[in-house]
Amino acid sequence: MSPSESTADDPAEFRLRVVAESIRMFAENSYESTTVDQIAAAAGISRRTFFRQFGSKEDVIFADHEALFERVAQHLADVGGDPWAAPCSGAEIVFTHFLATRELAVRRFRVVQEVPALRDRELVTTYRYQRMFEENLRSRLPEESAAHLAGYAAAVTGAHNYLLRAMIRGEAFATLDRLRAELRRIRLALGAADVGVEQAITVVTYPANADPDQVARRVREQLRTDGRGRGQ
Repeated sequence: MSPSESTADDPAEFRLRVVAESIRMFAENSYESTTVDQIAAAAGISRRTFFRQFGSKEDVIFADHEALFERVAQHLADVGGDPWAAPCSGAEIVFTHFLATRELAVRRFRVVQEVPALRDRELVTTYRYQRMFEENLRSRLPEESAAHLAGYAAAVTGAHNYLLRAMIRGEAFATLDRLRAELRRIRLALGAADVGVEQAITVVTYPANADPDQVARRVREQLRTDGRGRGQ
């Protein structure tokens, strides 16, 4: 290894630099036409170092995913509090990472769309996050229905992936705040009842032929009644 290819100072920065260089070359020259030797030369490392650090062309394009996966796994292992919140905060970590490296994410998206093998690899990567969220929930909520936990993990992953792709496409609505709002809705609908606000159940009866205004009026009346009953 030459002095210019040292990875000791900041391994994460080194790997991201090689990932970015490989994706740049794939975008400019096509995935199939770019060789490992060309990537190694552009990144200032030897062929041997490339294979030791990344394994293959297919592996290098997703190398930052691997580091991110480990980071999220550690987060899930360390985080306390509400178990239903852990997958949500894990998803936020992923979104924040790609928001900060959006230009790289855009280039990778374009390359991946052109290569079927890379599209398959991306799907596998997505499923790994979903599976990790599900397994974390199972370990912390052993009495909960396995089907419920699988559905919750899928909902969190699906909402995240939708907004992540929208962010990469440059859609203005795909922000971190929007992701947090959507994940909160998922927790309210599918996760624990206590997400930082008091929950109440209101039962409303109305005629089957009632119009929307009549239903809304009944709901308001019942909410006022429930509020008085709780001393509000």
